[in-house]
Amino acid sequence: MLLKVENLTAYYENIRALENISIEINKGELVAIIGPNGAGKTTLLKCISGLLKPKTGKIFFENTEITHLSPWERVKLGIITVPEGRRLFPYLTVLENLYVGAYMRKNKDVSNDINEIFKLFPILKERSNQLAGTLSGGEGQMLAIGRGLISKPKLLLMDEPSMGLMPRLVDEIFDVIDKLRKSGLSILLVEQNAMKALSIANRAYMLETGRIVLYGNAKELLNNPLIKKLYLGK
Repeated sequence: MLLKVENLTAYYENIRALENISIEINKGELVAIIGPNGAGKTTLLKCISGLLKPKTGKIFFENTEITHLSPWERVKLGIITVPEGRRLFPYLTVLENLYVGAYMRKNKDVSNDINEIFKLFPILKERSNQLAGTLSGGEGQMLAIGRGLISKPKLLLMDEPSMGLMPRLVDEIFDVIDKLRKSGLSILLVEQNAMKALSIANRAYMLETGRIVLYGNAKELLNNPLIKKLYLGK
């Protein structure tokens, strides 16, 4: 077991955002968290990354409780977030943003890793000396993923990677995520595009108003009548 979340409840002031959430991720799995706006998907990622302290519940990573660890301590353990909205450093170049991603690494020689990211996203090599703030939405998302990968994650948390992208770029980003899954990287994917997420995930959980309402094998959930009704209008 790579990650285990037990009976997690979280609040924003007096507003309950998550209630009694329990999820598990095994090594090498891609697990999707789907659901409508306001369901608690991003809140769950914030609890796992340490940005939000849960009211109750426990979080375990590689069989060690990390509930009370700070965000940077979780990064050192290998829990890396690709945040919603990219969150790039706009006045740094593409290359400099990648080097920022390697800040916590003990081995600072990242030249080979940067070359691998450029193979994954060839456009970033062309843009390597360009300021990140001038990139298109799709290029920015590629850079955000690359910055996460160069941290050498054991678990990659991805928050809405398709947000604001054209359909063609959504396909490209999901092809890359699927390639990362096939390489053995463990991924927790939060995504509003439920059908895309379920098509590449191993397992999935569906949240509504802070509660898990469905979970199971992703391919089986693709055929679930509730999922079809909500996301395909069938």
